[in-house]
Amino acid sequence: MTATPLAPPARTARPAYATELVTDARTFAALAPQWTRLFERCAAATPFQSHAWLHSWWQSYGTPGRLRLLLVRADGELVAAAPLMLRRTPVPALVPLGGAISDYADVLVDDRCPHPAATALTEALAGAARTALIDFREVRPGSAVEQVYERWRGPRHRAPDSLCLELPALPLDELVSRLPAPRAQRVRAKLRKLRALGVERHVVRPGEVETALRRLLELHRLQWQGRSVTPEHLRPRFREHLVRAAGPMVRDGEAVVTEFRLDGDVVAVDLTLRSRGLMGGYLYGAHPRLRERKADVAVMLLEACAAHTGEGAPETLSLLRGDEPYKHHWRPRPVVNERLLLARRRTAPLLTAVAGEAALRRRGRELLRRHRPPARPQGGP
Repeated sequence: MTATPLAPPARTARPAYATELVTDARTFAALAPQWTRLFERCAAATPFQSHAWLHSWWQSYGTPGRLRLLLVRADGELVAAAPLMLRRTPVPALVPLGGAISDYADVLVDDRCPHPAATALTEALAGAARTALIDFREVRPGSAVEQVYERWRGPRHRAPDSLCLELPALPLDELVSRLPAPRAQRVRAKLRKLRALGVERHVVRPGEVETALRRLLELHRLQWQGRSVTPEHLRPRFREHLVRAAGPMVRDGEAVVTEFRLDGDVVAVDLTLRSRGLMGGYLYGAHPRLRERKADVAVMLLEACAAHTGEGAPETLSLLRGDEPYKHHWRPRPVVNERLLLARRRTAPLLTAVAGEAALRRRGRELLRRHRPPARPQGGP
């Protein structure tokens, strides 16, 4: 009888990395527990890569038949994921889920095995790029997808995208202490004004999230009445997405919903999103009555967001996309997102066309900025 050779000890065996393409929305939904574990093991992840956010976004904005989730497993455990969809126009491209309502796009790579997981994901993406460009907009510096970009063997291109402004995640008194003395005094005076008015802050429990967010969107509509507003924020599909995503995110510590009350009435609601490394106020609604009472809403919201800093909290308090003047009052650090374009030789002409068009658009925006009158500051200290 021939003896069967003994297998090497388990502790010396290397895990087998397997890739998978998911195109079915029901399978995407069922991935929630595994996706959440991976999300927690990826320090670079932002709240916009959570399963609750992305799956809810797909339900509101996805096109049937276009879902493309690239997954990497090691011995059955999810260790990398690229949440993408196929966009057919203006050129065939694989683009991240989340769209324009998400401030950051990225992939997920397990911090325990970053090199083999990122390598396997890169190979899977190279296979997917045979007939379509891969186009990652709004990539935050230090994102996991940069590991893919570094390993990419075909044509690639990176370009600046939106500006974000970031603060260290510190309690408000420490953020105020970073300001020049005259401005710090003004902020403290505005805080005293909020106290004198009797504005109270209430963190919403998971069971109250749906009601609070519907109120947030109604207040958001009121605050922008008669002024230019982001049209998407008023549409039913956005409301459905936000309400559906925020419940699980609040439950899992990926979001905080705060109500502000004055004389017993809810006069403002804020949604703050958070991950291991970053937190930021995503959207708020405030009744015009607050401004009529001379309450500084920007200070009120930042104080609420900074209340969630401290031990175990993210390192960065992001003011997210946008170069509004009131944000600069806090002396934030400017951080420019990037656009990463990846192609194979066969799809290189698509990359060249998209990169050229993006460069022309950037130059056009720069020319407009140079000839546009300076914006008047609104709100803030």
